[in-house]
Amino acid sequence: MLDIKRIRENPEAARAAIRAKHSEDVVDQILELDRERRSIIQQVEVLKNERNTVSEEIAKLKRAKQPAEEHIASMKAVGDDIAAFDAQLREKELALGLLLDSVPNIPHHSVPAGADASANVEIKRWAPDGNPEVFTKKEGLDHLALAEKHQLFDFKRGAKIAAAGFPVYTGRGAQLERAFINFMLDLHTRAHGYTEILPPFFVNAQSMRGTGQFPKFVDQAYHIPEDALYAIPTAEVPITNLYADEVLNVESLPILHCGFSACFRREAGSYGKDTRGFLRVHEFNKVELVKFTTPESSYEEHEKLTADAERVLELMGVPYRRILLCSGDTGFSSAKTYDLEVWAPVEGKWLEASSCSNFEDFQGRRANIRFRREPKAKPEFVHTLNGSGLATSRLMVAFLETFQIDDGTIRIPEVLHPYLPYTEIK
Repeated sequence: MLDIKRIRENPEAARAAIRAKHSEDVVDQILELDRERRSIIQQVEVLKNERNTVSEEIAKLKRAKQPAEEHIASMKAVGDDIAAFDAQLREKELALGLLLDSVPNIPHHSVPAGADASANVEIKRWAPDGNPEVFTKKEGLDHLALAEKHQLFDFKRGAKIAAAGFPVYTGRGAQLERAFINFMLDLHTRAHGYTEILPPFFVNAQSMRGTGQFPKFVDQAYHIPEDALYAIPTAEVPITNLYADEVLNVESLPILHCGFSACFRREAGSYGKDTRGFLRVHEFNKVELVKFTTPESSYEEHEKLTADAERVLELMGVPYRRILLCSGDTGFSSAKTYDLEVWAPVEGKWLEASSCSNFEDFQGRRANIRFRREPKAKPEFVHTLNGSGLATSRLMVAFLETFQIDDGTIRIPEVLHPYLPYTEIK
């Protein structure tokens, strides 16, 4: 959520963000409601001052044992007016809050302008030994053929027991998936300083609102109406909301958390040319990185968080590139986002495996997460950041295609050897 003062002082910046992120322009409505709200507050203040004055007059009259009925009636009328204005104020603030919830975050000044992914900017590429030849399409078995050859996962049975887009990992495929997750968690907790969290996979509506999924994406969530709970689209939601409605001590910042979760997304789509296998699924696994920082340190921490996610791929030896998203491709809540895309050589395409975002105070304001610089200082909103460290589904595609050799054997990078009972799949 944007600070209303920010919209009031620079409405064109809010309008530009709305246009860039393809949202509905409600700035004029917000400004009008804000004017009406402030006018009501001013009128209430006048009436409260009047009530205080009348109360003093009544007290004086009573001390002098003089009639005060007229003043008492006047005070009652003022009280009734204040109650009526308070009801109007609640109505205006509710309407204003709903409109503010629909306004996306304003992109950081370093974010390139653009309407869609075609305006994104490649920042770097990485390959083992700096070899650019890996970024070419090659012959071989794709991830589905490799999975069938080695019985790694079963999409048909996943569709039978659930629906299309819900994979079943089997045998060495299940072991490999678990190895990915354990390796990432160990790396981030032991080498990068994150504290591990194992969150619930269902949250309430307020938690979804706090990170910006609601109200914009309410129709894209799996919902249990009887319990008023939603399946999480990412561990970002429960981990960020751990500190909702809390005031943190500045000495505790930055707070670094990482956590594994399954992720559930209804909008994932159905089978087709670009949605086969793990290319797009409704349920997938992910290790999430979440940071809570002071405003002045958040962009430095953003670079560190992105580097932490990149380190997973570098240690595995999976070629990737970092992309800076343009304004039109940056998410609703984000001020700046880097995507990490892995290269799938048989597919011959880049696959997003991580998005690393700085939300500035957008989520902190929605979830009411604050900090104090001094014991008696006015609380300020934290900056929040998160990134996939990493999502495993598309990583699995790139991993299998990258590390297969001529006969379809898949060699396992040395960094994963401690997590598996084999060093190759054949």
